[in-house]
Amino acid sequence: MEAIIQTYQLTKKFKGDEVIKPLDFSLRKGEICALIGKNGAGKSTFLKLLAGQLLPTTGDIQLFGQSGNELKRAKKRMGFMIEAPAFFPDFTASQNLNYFRIQRGIVDKAYVQEVLEIVGLADEKKKRFKDYSLGMKQRLGIALCLLSSPDCLVLDEPINGLDVEGIMEIRNLLMKLNQEKQITILISSH
Repeated sequence: MEAIIQTYQLTKKFKGDEVIKPLDFSLRKGEICALIGKNGAGKSTFLKLLAGQLLPTTGDIQLFGQSGNELKRAKKRMGFMIEAPAFFPDFTASQNLNYFRIQRGIVDKAYVQEVLEIVGLADEKKKRFKDYSLGMKQRLGIALCLLSSPDCLVLDEPINGLDVEGIMEIRNLLMKLNQEKQITILISSH
């Protein structure tokens, strides 16, 4: 199986503190992997390194077998949700996603409705983002990740703060994306 994410002796230091100790990690095509650890364990730092929001102190990252200058192109095959995505509070889900669709140069307008159906927000046509529950906000964040038709999703604490029902909804959604769309998934959670 093809390695989607591969790290070799990856480290990250902040002011001399080693937040990520030498890490060899591999995520293969079709897998769902959860990084579990307490707050401050380095989960979000690791995901930010994968997304390119932080640079590693040492080590190497490969995405879809690409590294170095090729990483930027490989990241286009991935959807990242790290920390809470920023949406316009007075926009509906559709308006928010259309804004990002245009920003990203995605031509197919119908795809917005399709991803809203996938995440279970298609019937919330009039509701504004500011009136969404936490679970709805998380699902819209996942919809935003799906806009680029990714082969891999990287989600930082997508169930954080959700009630049991919300956790089950997200879990079922991720299983569906993995099984029906063959999307490889990496999530973090405490």
